[in-house]
Amino acid sequence: MTDVTEIPPVDPVLEPDVPVAKEGLWRTRIRLWNRSFTKNWEIFSRNRLGVAGVVFVAFFGFLAILHPILMATVWPEEIYDPVRGNDTVILEKTVVPDGEVTDPITEISFTEAMIFGNFFPEEGDVVLVGQAPAPPNSAHLLGTDPFGRDILSQLMKSSQAAFTLGVIAAVSAVTIATTIGSVAAFYGGWVDSWLMRQADLILLLPLLPLLIVIGSLYEVGLWQLGLLIGILSGLGATAIILKSQALSVKVKPFNDAARVAGGSNWHIITRHIMPNVLPLSFLYMMFEVVGAIFLEATLSFFGLLSIPMSWGIMINTAHTQGYTLFGLAAWWLLFPAGLSVTLFGAGFFLIGRAMDEVVNPRLRAR
Repeated sequence: MTDVTEIPPVDPVLEPDVPVAKEGLWRTRIRLWNRSFTKNWEIFSRNRLGVAGVVFVAFFGFLAILHPILMATVWPEEIYDPVRGNDTVILEKTVVPDGEVTDPITEISFTEAMIFGNFFPEEGDVVLVGQAPAPPNSAHLLGTDPFGRDILSQLMKSSQAAFTLGVIAAVSAVTIATTIGSVAAFYGGWVDSWLMRQADLILLLPLLPLLIVIGSLYEVGLWQLGLLIGILSGLGATAIILKSQALSVKVKPFNDAARVAGGSNWHIITRHIMPNVLPLSFLYMMFEVVGAIFLEATLSFFGLLSIPMSWGIMINTAHTQGYTLFGLAAWWLLFPAGLSVTLFGAGFFLIGRAMDEVVNPRLRAR
């Protein structure tokens, strides 16, 4: 009888190069990620404010996706382009003496006719006046701005700019802060001191005045602004906060096990410390989006950014054309853009607060 030598089973840890073992390992990881996501979503969904934040963000995401579809299929570019479009309604108005206008749609005072027509009219003359801004109507659901451009189209185009800016600022800030915080916590000593003193110096800089100075000296676009906000935020307060989280991860036993197994310092930082800091990093990513949106709106209001269209530019247009002092007479020039900035920022803020309960178990127990 021939002896048969039994082949021992493949250990996926000891033999990582075996394709079957790799496939089984990845399936295990996917199941663990799916289980973790399901559990965290259950915790998140119990927070009604967090769910409301998701609804707000999803609404603006829908607007951002819908705009290019409408421009390609339904809306004529010469009318609904948010920057170059124009649909000014021309009205015929009869000149009447000052103070005797009874119907603003068909009559115009002598002084107003002189301003619009740039000539000296007489009573009874007919003047062609462009109606811009126009109030909401069937063709323009949110009306038009002082240049005859569609407000709804501008609002939807600005949603794209808001998402682009938020993603750039948040990803760059969290990437820098997570790396600096993990390195400072792992090495300690002079490395920690030097990196944290740099963060303290960044905290001393007033962010908004600094961006105003940069915007007045250089041409700053959407990508440049996002990177500026991300770098300044990532090198400052966010790095200090994530470093405190990395310090609690550094003392975990699995780091000692990885070192005993021959793992290098960079391996321990990137494979063990940084992945365990990422949940808190994602939390602060939400808050970075809020700060970036408000900073962009402020700088656009001052006219310091080279951006085709944004909510801040919409408010700036109404202000420079003198409609901010009209109260509710031209509400469609201010309210849609201002409300969009508020709801978009509130959406990410509420998501961040709800994620705080997922990341911090002590908040769940309250």
